Amino acid sequence: MIKIMKKSDFKNKIILGPMAGVTDLPFRLLCKKMGCDIMITEMISAKGLMYNNHKTEVLLLSDESEHPVGVQLFGSDPDIMAGQAEKLSKETAFDFIDINMGCPVPKIVGNHEGSALMKNPGLAADIVKAMVKASDIPVTVKIRAGFSSDDINAPEVAAAVAEAGASAVAVHARTREQFYSGNADWSIIKRVRDAVKIPLIGNGDICTAEDVIRMKEETGCDSVMIARAAKGNPWVFREIKAGIEGREIPPRPTVPEIADMMAEHVKLMVKLKGEYIGVREMRKHVAWYTEGIRNSARLRRRVSEITTTEGLLDLIRELKENS
Repeated sequence: MIKIMKKSDFKNKIILGPMAGVTDLPFRLLCKKMGCDIMITEMISAKGLMYNNHKTEVLLLSDESEHPVGVQLFGSDPDIMAGQAEKLSKETAFDFIDINMGCPVPKIVGNHEGSALMKNPGLAADIVKAMVKASDIPVTVKIRAGFSSDDINAPEVAAAVAEAGASAVAVHARTREQFYSGNADWSIIKRVRDAVKIPLIGNGDICTAEDVIRMKEETGCDSVMIARAAKGNPWVFREIKAGIEGREIPPRPTVPEIADMMAEHVKLMVKLKGEYIGVREMRKHVAWYTEGIRNSARLRRRVSEITTTEGLLDLIRELKENS
């Protein structure tokens, strides 16, 4: 059930970072099952939403069991962003709205959206202010360290969006210039911590409970966001939760456990998106799930040729039986 989240609800949480083509409803449900605290959808175009683009419909699907869950919007027009924030807050069951100010993809940046907003803190603040005014639910922001190594301005942008009314800010400690390469510079998250009092979410190079503990100690962030480390690995949330709570960390999943998770993922995907799309979208997930498993290269080659649900489930059963 939707509830109005308070700023404190963004503290001491493990959050699934939004990833285009990855964090759809089936994947979020599996991460929730493994202990993730807060979900966020794939990013959705505010313009696409305004024009009722059919591609946005499936991106807006949510489930009662995954709350709290946020919907992530991208765009650069304050009026359009505000209009869609009002619509989402009144017509959907999301608990908060997140603004994407970090996507590095050239097409997005070329439209002055995503991480391009890092170059214009004033516009970033105007977008937040307009959305906060229009929305009945909290508005959060995800930013990067800066646009380039010559312009590390995350503290300035974070301060601007906090002043504009954002309930929390997440910082991916890489620049747009880096995309996803190199190391995340956690010292930038610490600088943002010194610049804002709203909840701060650290993101970048978090794979284990030790990483979470160290990031919190080094940066003072309130919560952490895990993205790429969760691809094919929803168990990462179970392991991190155990570690930070002082419990014994569960062993890595066995091949049969991985096979069972894949089968569950297949069924959720096909139920939501139909066999044609569901099976094809599962191919990348199977590649992520099976990375490092003996003879998995052969399995991935076979997956690329499968077009039916039963064919994919048969292959997964074969993997389990031969483990």
